[in-house]
Amino acid sequence: MIKEGQQRGFNVKLESPGLLWIIFNEPDRLNGMTSAIKRDLLETITQAQMDNRVRVVIFTGEGKAFSAGDDLKAYATGFQDQDGLVPPLAPGHDSGIGTYNGLRWVSQPVNSAIRKLDKLTICAMNGIAIQTGFSLALACDFRLAAKSARMGSATLRFALLPDEGGQWLLVQLLGAARTMDFLMRKRIVSADEAWNLGLINEVVDDKALAGRAKDLATELANGPQVAMRMLKQSIYRAAELNMDASMDEIAAKTAIVDHHPDVIEGKRAFTDKITPKFNRWLEEE
Repeated sequence: MIKEGQQRGFNVKLESPGLLWIIFNEPDRLNGMTSAIKRDLLETITQAQMDNRVRVVIFTGEGKAFSAGDDLKAYATGFQDQDGLVPPLAPGHDSGIGTYNGLRWVSQPVNSAIRKLDKLTICAMNGIAIQTGFSLALACDFRLAAKSARMGSATLRFALLPDEGGQWLLVQLLGAARTMDFLMRKRIVSADEAWNLGLINEVVDDKALAGRAKDLATELANGPQVAMRMLKQSIYRAAELNMDASMDEIAAKTAIVDHHPDVIEGKRAFTDKITPKFNRWLEEE
């Protein structure tokens, strides 16, 4: 079950109708990431997957940054001395194999978990989103950006790589040629530029961002959750499968969805010309 309240580097809040807010709240550090924060994030995402009270997850930040990436100075030690959802890691990021293991077991699983989460996710990008923060935003299903937001990878400024899956996520949105230009030229773009590139869904006035994110999340939360969760995964898989495999994949999901109570409700509401009341199966728990 979701543990609400302060975690290492972020706050967790659940509100009706099943909206889970994950709010990065270290603005003095530009909401920089550490291994401890990522491990608590991963545990929170796992809890969100398993908690039927959660329908939509919203990521946002406090201050002028969504997340300015890894806090390189504090990465090894930051928040490790604080109690969290999971115990601290032993040192081990000081060698090639340590870096590999850190990426595969700590950093990359956060973005993988967000993408695998069957519940829809929204990034409400309140400010700067760089490197880790940018790739986390790209992993979400919907991205809203405040007008003042700026975003990019720009890891090459430090001769580093977008090692948390940013290159793959960008290729999905931009294609290989534009991703090459974006990453090799270390581009950091405004919200309007990001919208023109297709990186975000909406640009919102800064003061209206939280309200718009809540409105979108509520719309999604009131939709038929089983069908929407199945469709989310099917859309992402369609980007990688051939046509026949994709058709077979959605046929298997349809065999489940077509016999769910939400379909009966949808047909009844259509016939009676009223608004359907989906998700009774969730409200009965």
